[in-house]
Amino acid sequence: MRRRIENPRIVLLDCPLEYKKLENQASMEFSNEDDFKRALQIEEEYIKQMCDDILKFKPDLVITEKGLSDLAQHYFVRAGVTALRRLRKTDNNRIARATGAVIVHRPDELTEENVGTKCGLFEIRKVGDEYFSFIEECENPGACTILLRGATKDVLKEVERNLQDAMHVARNILLDNRLLPGGGATEMSVSHALIEKSKSIEGVEQWPYHSLALAFEVIPRTLAQNCGAKVVRVLTELRAKHASDPLANCRWGVNGETGELVDMQELNVWEPYAVKAQVIKSAIENACMLMRVDEVLSGL
Repeated sequence: MRRRIENPRIVLLDCPLEYKKLENQASMEFSNEDDFKRALQIEEEYIKQMCDDILKFKPDLVITEKGLSDLAQHYFVRAGVTALRRLRKTDNNRIARATGAVIVHRPDELTEENVGTKCGLFEIRKVGDEYFSFIEECENPGACTILLRGATKDVLKEVERNLQDAMHVARNILLDNRLLPGGGATEMSVSHALIEKSKSIEGVEQWPYHSLALAFEVIPRTLAQNCGAKVVRVLTELRAKHASDPLANCRWGVNGETGELVDMQELNVWEPYAVKAQVIKSAIENACMLMRVDEVLSGL
């Protein structure tokens, strides 16, 4: 089996390259020894026919999602073809997008248009204690793989979570490019607007606005606590800053490292609008759900 192939012709399959096993219990009766030899011969002919259907298109790499028998591997090795088996469905779809190949369900349905030719290099390399197959230098690839390495499994899982969070942030910005200032500036602006709204409402109906405004101040308060600042003084200054000019000072928040009040535009700290809106909606819905328990409140 070749471990390095330049400009390979790739065939992708989602069918087994081995003799099909019966799903139900079956028995075979032989009257003489020639019948048993004939049964084995039929299996070999079946596998050979599948391999011939693939080899007539002169592939360099054959990848299947199912099993690969030793006999089929023998035919591929003799023809100088590298074969990989038991690939996950998701990985097979990504390889198809990267190489331009089409996943075929049966070897006899394979055509020249289904063969992938957009890969520049296939190579098997050893990383750590395991071997990995690399498909590189593709023309306009529609998929890619990020290989993460860590000293321990815990470190590797933490790196994977951080990468996933970063990719989700990039995805949210791509779908909705609106940004909001971080550092608790958005929460304090919303809190100030809710307090001003509550002043225009008479009676007990103003208290939900006031309570929600106090709840929004949790974010800047937590930032001040984490950096060791004086929480009461920082919140008072930030509240006064937003109250003096809500439009001009809407980007002022808490510096998470020093605990000082700064303009988030100068620090270049922003948060996606989609994430912030979803967090606020989820928080309000959860609060309403808890208030409905035992019918404490109704009509929310």
